[in-house]
Amino acid sequence: MNENILKPQRVFEQFARINQIPRPSKHEERMIAYLKEFGESRGLHTKVDATGNVLISKGATPGYEDRETLILQSHMDMVCEKLVDIDFNFDTDAIQTYVDGEWLRAKGTTLGADDGIGCAMELALLDSDDIEHGPIECVFTRDEETGLTGAFGMEAGFMTGNMLINLDSEDEGQIFVSCAGGKNTTATFRFERETAPAGYFFLRIAVKGLNGGHSGDDINKKRANAIKIISRFLYQQQEKRELILAQFNAGRMHNAIPRDGAAIIAVAADDKEQVRADWNIFASQVEDEFHVTEQGMEFIMESAEAERVLPASVSVSLIRALQAVDNGVYAMCQDEAVSWLVETSSNLASVQSSEGEVVIVTSQRSNVMSNLENQGNTVKALFQLAGAEVEQGDGYPAWKMRADSALTRLTVESYKKLFGKAPKVLGIHAGLECGLFSERYPDLDMVSFGPTLRGVHSPDECLLIPTVQMVWDHLLDILKNIPKK
Repeated sequence: MNENILKPQRVFEQFARINQIPRPSKHEERMIAYLKEFGESRGLHTKVDATGNVLISKGATPGYEDRETLILQSHMDMVCEKLVDIDFNFDTDAIQTYVDGEWLRAKGTTLGADDGIGCAMELALLDSDDIEHGPIECVFTRDEETGLTGAFGMEAGFMTGNMLINLDSEDEGQIFVSCAGGKNTTATFRFERETAPAGYFFLRIAVKGLNGGHSGDDINKKRANAIKIISRFLYQQQEKRELILAQFNAGRMHNAIPRDGAAIIAVAADDKEQVRADWNIFASQVEDEFHVTEQGMEFIMESAEAERVLPASVSVSLIRALQAVDNGVYAMCQDEAVSWLVETSSNLASVQSSEGEVVIVTSQRSNVMSNLENQGNTVKALFQLAGAEVEQGDGYPAWKMRADSALTRLTVESYKKLFGKAPKVLGIHAGLECGLFSERYPDLDMVSFGPTLRGVHSPDECLLIPTVQMVWDHLLDILKNIPKK
């Protein structure tokens, strides 16, 4: 990496070390061990709770002993997405980064800046001996990306401070003070496979090259969903002719918009050329529909080997359900001050086929909990009507804005002083662990901010390098001005 542009150097050095450590969600054992050794080797009080969350405490520097304890928090896991033609194992391989102008990127994979760059700032602070601050608690939670299980499982009293800065936001100059709640709805179609009718021909249809992205931050950006595109074509064809599904695989993460996918179908041999022609027409129409947001999309149709298929009735119901299920923005916020903010949405996140079942994962979000329940029930009812078994997770709560937040006032005034302009104080449609913290620690005063990231939860993830210095300077100024106890 170009060290001349990677500033502050101490933060990017920590980020480079973090990216040598495999840390997929639910498999953060090596990262937990690294953090534990990091704290203990520096003589800092370090503890790990039963869930695997790590807290490293550092005492105040001289003259700041009378300040409130400030908690800095980030999550240690990362979304593991890669280009389909890249040979990479997230369980063993180190992330390979490179500088592209003012952006830091990874070679064909997610970068891990969500939330590795937050972790790096915490570690740089813990490793320093020249930064003024009061008592701090640096908290690293696990498995934020696939269930918030670290925040859910955090032991009572694990954190002791009264103020918390979450370093997991993605737009420098924006201070977040509320977030959406969310839940997952999973539908499973079970069956015994059958032999396709005599004279049927197998085709593989695929879509790739979509932007994908974060199902909270990017849900309102008219990005195509690979599952919905393929499902649209399957439904159109099913209304015209006999079609049986053999495989459908697309999407991997519940909180990512699917950027590629493929299905294998069987049709009568006499219909195959018409299906090919329809595919070409369909591809042209969809390319025109998304000509602004999805200029890299690719459509593929090719012959496939014969295999056992789903029962015709299951195939029909599954395709109908995928055509009908809500995907995208359901409602915008009603309050005029935040009318630009998505209130409620749903993301059709993944479809995975196996020998005896097809599992579909969707995720719903809302900052109005009654609408979150309603949207989840809408998706649930649809799949129930289609004959699927449906399960829903408990979800996570929204984080409501605190009108009397001293930390928000301090954060805003510090930003104005440093940069000569006011930051935006906002809510976010994505879920943050602050929602769970607010439930477990009702008196905790919280804000969330971070450097600018783009393409999060996709192999296009990139970090705007100059904003890291800005966030670091902002953080250090807040540390010096934390109020007295």
